Amino acid sequence: MEVTQHVLATVMRRSLGSASRTRRAARWLVVLCLAAGSGGCVLTQDLPDPALDVPTQYKYAGKGDTPPSLDWWRGFRSAELTQLMEEAQTVNLDIAAAVSRIVQADAQARQAGAALLPSVSTGGSETYSRTSGSSSSGLTNGGREVVNYSASLSASYQLDFWGQNRDALQTAEETANANRFDRDVVALTTLASVANAYFQVLTSQDRLRTSQRNIASAQRILDAVKERRKAGTGTDLDVAQQESVVANQKALVPPLRQTLDQNVNALAVLVSRPPESVRVLGGSLDRIAIPRVTPGLPSELLTQRPDIRRQEAQLASATANIGNARAQFFPTIQLTGNGGYQSSALVSLFQPHAAFFQLVGSATQPIFDGGKILGNFEFAKARQDELLQTYRKTIVQAFADVDNALFSIKQTTIKLQLQRDVVTASRRAFDLSEQQLRAGTADIVTVLNTQLTLFQAEDALSQAQLARLLAIVSLYQALGGGWEPRMEKPVNAL
Repeated sequence: MEVTQHVLATVMRRSLGSASRTRRAARWLVVLCLAAGSGGCVLTQDLPDPALDVPTQYKYAGKGDTPPSLDWWRGFRSAELTQLMEEAQTVNLDIAAAVSRIVQADAQARQAGAALLPSVSTGGSETYSRTSGSSSSGLTNGGREVVNYSASLSASYQLDFWGQNRDALQTAEETANANRFDRDVVALTTLASVANAYFQVLTSQDRLRTSQRNIASAQRILDAVKERRKAGTGTDLDVAQQESVVANQKALVPPLRQTLDQNVNALAVLVSRPPESVRVLGGSLDRIAIPRVTPGLPSELLTQRPDIRRQEAQLASATANIGNARAQFFPTIQLTGNGGYQSSALVSLFQPHAAFFQLVGSATQPIFDGGKILGNFEFAKARQDELLQTYRKTIVQAFADVDNALFSIKQTTIKLQLQRDVVTASRRAFDLSEQQLRAGTADIVTVLNTQLTLFQAEDALSQAQLARLLAIVSLYQALGGGWEPRMEKPVNAL
């Protein structure tokens, strides 16, 4: 706006020899300044209230009102997991794509903001012309050559009196904010996926080791049964039954190796590397520390979870779009200025007598468009209502996610302890049955039952450990862990 005023004022000062013309031009500039200053203030709307009850405390929360730290994965005390997490944050392709969407949204915000500034262009030309050498009387002359030089500066500006362009800019800015929060959603999901895949790797390794121990135990029992057959106290049926147990245990190994390989490959994708270049050492779930997670206050969840902030930004964008749609019912006011110099001699091009200027003000009022503007306005309102309901659901779902994760941690912890008791009792029963088998006081059916019970209990123990770790990760994700609440303003032209 200031550029336009300066340009037009300069052109008029140089081109007008008349004081009255200067005063008329000045009045135009005053009108333009006043109108521009009052633009964009008519149709501003506030974000609608979601009107939801926020609980004071989670249903299954214990003591502690501090939300998880940003680097929550360090609580598991695994150097390899920490390395994978940090690598995923910098090279994951889903996060990179989300960052590119932010750049796109910022560029669109710049485009929307351009309408709030005047459009200024300059030009220059040299025109050479020659008239015909003949005349209507039949006489011939040498003709006439004419050269014209011109230099001009043009400016146009649409008064945003109804706030249409301002609302369009706000719509684009809030969309850019939503893309920023979407990037944080993608990052949080990626980190949770890395943790889950890594724990799946450890579980597969533990189950493989358990399976190998079970195969060794079953083979030891098989050798004892064969010795009994040689001694005449066992039968071929006893041997066949135990051989079946050994074969079943061996058949469990290939699926476990396949699961292990698939989860290693999943980690490779998350860190954007081919599986051939990724080596995961892993280890055991027994060496993973169990962090104590405090959920904080439910009211903090509204700012802690990036998906809630994303929905809020999308709702704000839709609200601003209603103002833009409503402003289309009102007149469009356009101001255009054109000034410069024109002369037939280059040396006198910038003399006062060669100056010219033109100021034009126009207004366009839509009368009939077949319901296009009304339909657009109703669509914008319906879109806002849709996003409002989605925003409400996201908040309610967030509270449910936290409660589900808290309850899951509680129940999986109880189950894990009970499963450890099952393994202890099953191992004792198996050891006793093996001793009695070698002493010749136990039948093969008892031994078969105790060893199968032990094998299943040990495998279930590994899966119970995994379930508790996955529940902890889901709580971190439900709380928006690893994401720092912030409000970033998009880069735009204003």
